[in-house]
Amino acid sequence: MEKMAAGNHCTVTVFFLAGLSEKAELQLPLLLLFIGIYLITVAGNLCIILLIGLSSHLHTPMYYFLSSLSFIDFCQSTVVTPKMLMSFVTEKNIISYPGCLAQLYFAIIFGTAESYTLAAMAYDRYVAICNPLLYNATMSYHIYCSLISGVYIFAVFCASVNIGFMFRIQFCKLDVIEHYFCDLLPLLKLACSNTYINEMLILFFGTLNICVPMLIVIASYIFIIASILHIRSSEGVSKAFSTCSSHISAVAIFYGSVAFMYLQPSSVNAMGQAKVSSVFYTTVVPMLNPLIYSLRNKDVTVALKKILERRKIM
Repeated sequence: MEKMAAGNHCTVTVFFLAGLSEKAELQLPLLLLFIGIYLITVAGNLCIILLIGLSSHLHTPMYYFLSSLSFIDFCQSTVVTPKMLMSFVTEKNIISYPGCLAQLYFAIIFGTAESYTLAAMAYDRYVAICNPLLYNATMSYHIYCSLISGVYIFAVFCASVNIGFMFRIQFCKLDVIEHYFCDLLPLLKLACSNTYINEMLILFFGTLNICVPMLIVIASYIFIIASILHIRSSEGVSKAFSTCSSHISAVAIFYGSVAFMYLQPSSVNAMGQAKVSSVFYTTVVPMLNPLIYSLRNKDVTVALKKILERRKIM
């Protein structure tokens, strides 16, 4: 929808989200699939937050990071998924211009925060495994608070800069966003003014927010794996590798899908492939993280059993 502005230019006030798929026969199966994914994501992440909050022996930096990751995953999924679900049940999924920018703002915040939180968690595991004697000094509560505060402050800064420069962009005539949520690249494709600065910002922040945390994760896990190889017990090695491989797979899916979306030229970025890539970091990874980081963790399963036993006694 458009309204007349000064100079007889049409300005878009409402966008239509194209959704994940336009095939009618896929709407119901996809609706049921993503409702299931969203319910698992919400239940899993809220359970982790509550469990860590209620279990005093889980009040350590490692589990505070996990709690923060669960909060980010819950928020990221809630920002994106409900609007995506609307596209499966309505013919035209409408979002206002302010609503679109608000969704984009929070999606950038939680996406950036997740990227750096995964890096902080990998560094935390590196210190715990490779320098256990220095762990309490290196990863004190004060340092954890500083790291997690820094993550959120920088995430808000990145989102504010990107959104600030979006206000200078004019949108006219075309008002259908070829995506299931308001994302930077699909939105810029509708611009009828110069988007060079915005594209450079996406490339700069994309490279910074993907490559720097990814290098921290890779370096941390190289040292962790090297340390694991010195374990004499073959059972200990296989257990450690099993845990590491599941963590690495979750991290690889997240960084790989985000890099595919943001670190290729906009001319190459096919919207069909971009939608599939976005599904991984906005819906699949937030569902997988509680399962990967918690179900395979003895402390978490013990804490869950204790709370369930307490409820039975009551």
